[in-house]
Amino acid sequence: MSSDRVPSLFEWIGGQPALDRLLERFYGNVAKDPLIGPLFAHMDARHPRFVAQFLAEVLGGPDVYSQQRGGHPHMVGAHRQRQLTEAQRRRWLDTLLSTADEVGLPDDPEFRSAFVAYLEWGSRLAVINSQPGAAVDPHAPMPHWGWGETRGPYRGG
Repeated sequence: MSSDRVPSLFEWIGGQPALDRLLERFYGNVAKDPLIGPLFAHMDARHPRFVAQFLAEVLGGPDVYSQQRGGHPHMVGAHRQRQLTEAQRRRWLDTLLSTADEVGLPDDPEFRSAFVAYLEWGSRLAVINSQPGAAVDPHAPMPHWGWGETRGPYRGG
């Protein structure tokens, strides 16, 4: 990598191994939480891996999630009719950020600012799309997050 090339957020975080480590630990932490644990009580054992692949793609990594799981519309669809609350969203976010510290993800302000911006946006979108009557756009592009810029759907799925 040349010294003038800015790494993607995916590269900066440590690639797929770092995201796999984050999501495995995160869902272990979630299982113990009385507010959000029940939401994931019956999740597929592969769920942490799938979410890690989704985040990898959003942060500039390979498009494995889109190729194998159906991209953004699939992720949005997984939240439909769950009627998530703001309290659950906040606990999910707080738990993920605490877990990021536990597993040693980069904590520099520039990275954390971009990472938190995506998590705030994505988790709020999940709440919106979990309410009755929310529709999934089957052609919604995968969001792509970077160092202060975004590309992708800006509202709904």
